[in-house]
Amino acid sequence: MYPTQLTYPFSALVNQERMKLALILNAINPRIGGVLIRGAKGTGKSTAVRALAELLPEIEVVKGCPFNCNPHDPTNMCEICREKYERGEKFEIEKRKMRIISLPIGATEDRVIGTLDITRAIKEGIKALEPGLLAEANQNILYIDEINLLPDHIVDDILDAAASGWNIVEREGISVSHPSRFILIGTMNPEEGELRPQLLDRMALHVQVENIYDKDMRIEIMRRNIEFEEDPIKFREKYRREQDELKEKILNARRILKKVKVPSELLEVIARMCIMLHVDGHRPDIVMLKTSKALAAFEGSLTVNVNHILQCAHLTLSHRTRKGGLEEPAGPEQIENTFYKAVEEAGIAVKTIA
Repeated sequence: MYPTQLTYPFSALVNQERMKLALILNAINPRIGGVLIRGAKGTGKSTAVRALAELLPEIEVVKGCPFNCNPHDPTNMCEICREKYERGEKFEIEKRKMRIISLPIGATEDRVIGTLDITRAIKEGIKALEPGLLAEANQNILYIDEINLLPDHIVDDILDAAASGWNIVEREGISVSHPSRFILIGTMNPEEGELRPQLLDRMALHVQVENIYDKDMRIEIMRRNIEFEEDPIKFREKYRREQDELKEKILNARRILKKVKVPSELLEVIARMCIMLHVDGHRPDIVMLKTSKALAAFEGSLTVNVNHILQCAHLTLSHRTRKGGLEEPAGPEQIENTFYKAVEEAGIAVKTIA
């Protein structure tokens, strides 16, 4: 059975391995905090994001709850569902495919966070909240195309929810909240303007998508796109096996993620890198750790190794402000050189790095 809208298969995307990896790692652990994909128009950014949803597992939600509450996790429940849970009431559970919730460029703040009827809120609490996109996004993917063109205050609302897992709506001294845990994905074309550094730094991972100038790859991109347009069902069938294998790898990674261990010397490598590069705050260290564990799980390993750290360092540090915003983010060569220096100072044999 095929979905109503046939999407291009994730496994059929040509090249752009770092972008695909960043998306997969967030699928394995949504608490990583999302990814910003930066690149010129026509480089497959939106296609990759829309293709990701098909690889993700089903979610379970409380049937009828407008906030997509998780029936098994009281920390991901609205006030109403949590009260029922604490009373021992049984939820009616509904299984759904994860969805991509797209945020339009012209979206208002009320459309994003929801609207609150003050008079009703005093008496009814959260029932007075008309849910917005952040409610729909709970346990799903929130996709913002051209994130750099969104008003800063709306981006702030989204990033606050992404960091805390909660959307808080405050009006005239009245405050209501609901869970909002989502995989945040933003895409942008730097020719149309940049994100301000404070917002850029709050995106967990970053990928720069480059134009492909290899002749054979460009020919393959043309062939696959025409083939998909002419017969999307046949084309999807051609990649079904690869899709199923990738989906199973993601599911297995999610199952074993909590069992993945990080040797203490690799924690030292992460800390040394962030110190040497003068990155701001402690978020980069934590994100690199989470991302490395997700990568190890994706490869079926229960132990993080130095190669995982190196791959994730590029995803984590390539957009980070440094020295209080006075220095530009570190480039690929600087990140790699710093990694090898940190490995050496941590006393790890360089020969263990593939």
